[in-house]
Amino acid sequence: MELNASYTSLVAVGDSFTEGMSDLLPDGTYRGWADLLAARLAVRSPGFRYANLAVRGKLIGQIVDEQVEAAASLRADVVTLVGGLNDTLRPKCDMGMVRGRLEEAVERLAPTCKQLVLMRSPGRSGPVFDRFRPRVEALFALIDDLAGQHGAAVVDLYSAPSIADPRMWDVDRLHLTAEGHRRVAEAVWQTLGLPAELDWRARMPATAPPRWAARRTEDIRFARQHLAPWIGRRLTGRSSGDGRWGAQFDATTGRAFWITPEDVDTPGPVTGWRRVVSPDTAAGIAETG
Repeated sequence: MELNASYTSLVAVGDSFTEGMSDLLPDGTYRGWADLLAARLAVRSPGFRYANLAVRGKLIGQIVDEQVEAAASLRADVVTLVGGLNDTLRPKCDMGMVRGRLEEAVERLAPTCKQLVLMRSPGRSGPVFDRFRPRVEALFALIDDLAGQHGAAVVDLYSAPSIADPRMWDVDRLHLTAEGHRRVAEAVWQTLGLPAELDWRARMPATAPPRWAARRTEDIRFARQHLAPWIGRRLTGRSSGDGRWGAQFDATTGRAFWITPEDVDTPGPVTGWRRVVSPDTAAGIAETG
C-alpha cells in the first residue's frame, strides 16, 4: 500500500453496514463510515467524486447483480466491497454460492480500480451472532484468500475488541452507532496508507455494567422491536432493502452517478454534496437537491 497516497474517487458497494445504518442524521438519512471516509478524502483531493451504492438487507447475489457492474463502470480510484454477512446469518446458507458470487464480484471490480478494499466485518458477541460464527469465519477466510489473489486490501474489524464492545452497537444489535462508524472510517483510512488521526482500536473507558433488571428490560424490548421482525423477514424471504436503491444509483437509467463536494472552490471540511452530471447529458455540475 502506497503511504500518504492521493485518491480522487471512491465507490462503496454492499449492504446496510456500508449504507450507514444506524448513523442517523436529523433529516432521516444515514451517514455511516463510507460517507465519513469520502468527506475526509475529499479534503485532500480537489474535484473528489463519490458514490455509495449500498442498500440495507442485500444478499451477496443481489449486491453482485445490482451494484457491481454499476460500480465497475465508474472506474474509481478506490472501491470498497462488503457483502456476504447477511447470507451467513440466514437459517439456510449455501456457502458454495456465497464463495462463487463473491469471487465474481472481486474479479469484476479489481481490474477497474486503483485499490479494492475488502473487509472482515465486526461482530457483536451474543447468541444470534455466536450461532453463525463458524459460517462468518469461513466467509472471512474466503475474503483473505481473494484479497491475496487480486491484490485487494483487507480491513480487519472482526479481530478488534474495541468494535465488538456493545456500546459501539445500536439498540438493534446489528448496526454500529455513530462512534462505531467513525472508527470504521478511520480503519479504512489507515488501510489506504493515510496518516492516522485516531486509534480506532482503543477500547472505550470502562463503565459500570447495567443492573440485571435493566438488562432484562432491554432484552425484551430488543426481542420485540428488532429480533422478531428480523427473524420474520428471514423466514419469509423478505428484506428491509426490498424496493430500495443505492443513494447514488438512478433506477430510471440503471446507472450509478457521482457526487462531489458542493463548494469545490473552498478548501476545508465538506458541508454538502452535489451531483456530477454525466457528460452525455449535460456539462458541468448540478445540485442533487
